[in-house]
Amino acid sequence: MEDNNKSGEQRTAEETVFTPETRTEQPDEQKPALSGGDEAIALKEKVVEAVSTCYDPEIPVNIYELGLIYDISINPASEVTVKMTLTSPACPAAQSLPGEVEDKIRVMAKPKDVKVEVVWDPPWTPEMMSEAARLQLGMM
Repeated sequence: MEDNNKSGEQRTAEETVFTPETRTEQPDEQKPALSGGDEAIALKEKVVEAVSTCYDPEIPVNIYELGLIYDISINPASEVTVKMTLTSPACPAAQSLPGEVEDKIRVMAKPKDVKVEVVWDPPWTPEMMSEAARLQLGMM
């Protein structure tokens, strides 16, 4: 499987990684049966659900669909690391949004631990939004 890690960091084989490219949901009948990494898959779904409740206050689309979440990794100890960005370094939500993401993951997904890192490389562009987000913002 191709590693879509945008940060360029090396990963251990045990880490389960989820990227925005994997965010398109499959219909239930197409989802693979849970096995082996069931806990990681279930935790990932809860993390995605949690970050999908976070919004940049200036844009009426959740940050997951905006493409602000670059990477979600879950290690075997059920510790979650999220790499995210903001629409710009001058984003008014820069002080609050990462903390909100961390808090919502803790409450909704209940991992052993959660770490949110704000990264600026690659810089966010509107092309990183999902098709649904572009449609919602009238960009299609």
